[in-house]
Amino acid sequence: MSKIINGKEIAQSVKDNLKEKVLQFEKDYGRKITLAVILVGENPASQVYVKNKITATEYVGMKSLSFRLPENATEREVSDLVTSLGADDNVDGILVQLPLPKHLDENKILALIPASKDVDGFLAENVGNLLLGLPTTVACTPFGVLQMLKYEGIELTGKNAVVIGRSNIVGKPMAMLLLKENCTVTICHSKTVNLKGVCKNADILVAAIGKPKFVTADMVKEGAVVIDVGINRTENGLVGDVDFEAVKEIASYISPVPGGVGPMTIAMLLENTYICATKRENK
Repeated sequence: MSKIINGKEIAQSVKDNLKEKVLQFEKDYGRKITLAVILVGENPASQVYVKNKITATEYVGMKSLSFRLPENATEREVSDLVTSLGADDNVDGILVQLPLPKHLDENKILALIPASKDVDGFLAENVGNLLLGLPTTVACTPFGVLQMLKYEGIELTGKNAVVIGRSNIVGKPMAMLLLKENCTVTICHSKTVNLKGVCKNADILVAAIGKPKFVTADMVKEGAVVIDVGINRTENGLVGDVDFEAVKEIASYISPVPGGVGPMTIAMLLENTYICATKRENK
């Protein structure tokens, strides 16, 4: 039977530690750390995410600036807002909530965020620094997964780590973080031959493929650590990419959905905002 990794508990610990650091920052520099959040359109899930991010920002003592634009906002309007926030010395981090409406070019808009204010860790400069092993802002979800593993005291050096999914915001940076921790890393995807066999060899298995209950018990090695990044909405509610009930009987550690990686993503967004603010003051 697995130990269930409580993402809510770990995220709360991160936020409580941040509270102290944020307060000290304010004493040292005479100002509040400020995160600007941009929401375009009326996507219900995005509205919930933004609300949760703003609530968490205020919980740790940071200032949040919320900008809501209509669904039909032009690319120029969104771009001008991002550019003005990028030039504002009172703003430490900028978050553009994705997905954007289809008529907007996400890559073009995100590229307007200065790398020093890229709290999502999505920009090419920050991704490149991660690849090169340089100090950088890391995408929040893989950053959160790494903190979960470390919080539980899970040994990473020398372990076989398999990441299912090769997205730019989870799969690829997750692989780089695990490689930096001295894991031997394999990235799997839809074209991987013998996916089951590759996964079965993993000491640490990270599922980020976006398919409900895709990882079944026969894909998991006895005693493996299984991290479920997936969030899939089904008729029976939210489920992950892992068949939780079956796999928990085999794994040594497993993260649930909900209550696993999700809370960590928001916690690491705040950690990234703190890191960006500190770097800006000490450049």
